[in-house]
Amino acid sequence: MEYEQDQVYQPREDTFLLRDAALTEVRSEDRVLEVGCGSGAVIAALKERTAIVVATDINPHAVRAGRERGVETVRTDLVAGLCGPFDLVLFNPPYLPTLPEERIDDWLEYALDGGPTGRETIERFASEVGRVLAPSGRILLLVSSLTEPDKVRQLFADLGYTVLLVATEEIEGEELMVFRITRDLCTCRA
Repeated sequence: MEYEQDQVYQPREDTFLLRDAALTEVRSEDRVLEVGCGSGAVIAALKERTAIVVATDINPHAVRAGRERGVETVRTDLVAGLCGPFDLVLFNPPYLPTLPEERIDDWLEYALDGGPTGRETIERFASEVGRVLAPSGRILLLVSSLTEPDKVRQLFADLGYTVLLVATEEIEGEELMVFRITRDLCTCRA
């Protein structure tokens, strides 16, 4: 059964920036998880370069898209129900600041709506990802200048992570960034 393309976030500049950062970061022995895989373009690009790739998405159309690309894809919210551990976790979260009256009622909304600050899903991810991340694991998180990246950095720092900027791209008055996030093994509480 084919997925409905208009209900799945299609690859754009943010997708390609995260994909390219992931291709640079991935190691052949990594167990890789992409949270919110959308079309599956990022995780599918890693299939031949690493040991294990798994994806999640809450959108049933995105789950079908990932499976059509040959990736084991689980329908779940973020990392709910997963065991891990994963060495590399990728996430291009919904980051558009969205007020309740701006919401649309379809599956694509899950890929776009970051809540009023654009950080709502990022905050939930930050509190949950440590449960499935290997002790020496890495996270590649795409953020936008629309989400106040310094607040995202602080959110992860407060949870005991180290955050480094590894890629950027300017598009249409917005700056996209990929953060490489690792545990500070002495203090991480997540």
